This record gives sequence, structure tokens and C-alpha cells, in this order.
Amino acid sequence: MPIKVAIVDDDEGIRTSLATLIHRAPALRLVGDYADAEAALRDIPHRKPDVVLMDINLPGINGVECVRQLKSSLPAVQFLMLTVYEDSDSLFNSLKAGASGYLLKRTASARLLEAIRDVYGGGSPMTPQLARRVVQYFSKPAEGKSPVARLTPGEKDFLDQLAKGYAYKEIADRRNISIDTVRSYVRTVYEKLHVHSRTEAVVKYLRG
Repeated sequence: MPIKVAIVDDDEGIRTSLATLIHRAPALRLVGDYADAEAALRDIPHRKPDVVLMDINLPGINGVECVRQLKSSLPAVQFLMLTVYEDSDSLFNSLKAGASGYLLKRTASARLLEAIRDVYGGGSPMTPQLARRVVQYFSKPAEGKSPVARLTPGEKDFLDQLAKGYAYKEIADRRNISIDTVRSYVRTVYEKLHVHSRTEAVVKYLRG
């Protein structure tokens, strides 16, 4: 069975070039190409591609958000970012949204075809330079990580209850602790997350 591929890129020339490349590859089959995220979000769930080549800088909804929305409903689909952006923010935002690979648009055709097969097979294709950034990111000492990582299991459970909308008294009753203990959690969690309100604490916790 050929690998089903979809393309999302607002540059007509690039879309045509990619479509021609995929059409010529015997093990690949193009199932759709889209000029914007909105069209992709409407149609891709019906096409059920195996791999989506996704640009980042799209009109309207950007490629990262498009990946995030599609990945939530199509977890089996593999997303390969194909972009001109080499910055770390674009790379990590894409990976956090659900992309499995990240290549630059100047990537040679043979390498791109290899990357499509690679990401379909469970790999994470990217340039050595970008791969090194990922390794360096995860090699950072603990103090460089998100403040959420430093919370205790009890504090995380408290925030989980807050995120579900429970009031402090309800949390105390559910966990069989005193309201003073809950207030203690509030103080320590606010201090660790560097926030000043319940809403800020919940948002920072959910973002990880």
C-alpha cells in the first residue's frame, strides 16, 4: 500500500513542485493539497493521509495551530513540518503541537522522500543542527525546566482539582485535608509558579 500524503502550503509553486515529486514516487500517493489551514482542517479528516507536509507561515491559522488541531482528532497521522524557519521557537512549538519531523524547504528532493518514509515508519527526521538543539534542550539541568516540573505530586493534584473548577473548600473535603492546608498549597504553588491568581496558576499548570 502506498503512503498517503497531503500538502499544506500557501505557495502555489511549492505545492505544485511537491505534488509532482510525490506523484513520481512509486511508494507515495497524494491525497490532497491545500493553500491554507482552514481548508486542510475541513478536508484532511476525510482524506485520512498517513503523512502531512505542513508549512508554518500560512494565512489565517498558522501551521503549528493546524497541526495541533488535526493531531487531536487524527493521532495516527504523522506531521512533517516543511518550512523556511530555523529558529528554536518554531521548532519546539511544532514538536509540542504534535509534529514528528522538521525540515527546511531547501531540503533536497531525495532527502525529502526519505523523510516522508522515515516519519511514516516512526522516525523523527530533521537536520543534524536542529536535532542537536532538541538534545541540548532536554539536556538542560532541572533548574532550567518549567516550574511545573518542580511541583510535588500533592501540589500537582491540588492544581488538577483547581483546573476542574473545584473551590478550595471542595478540594479540602475531597482530599480530606483542612482548609488551612489548602491555603498552604495556594501559597507554595503561587510562589513556585511565579503567579498571583488562581487563573494564572491553572493556565501555567495546563501549559506544562
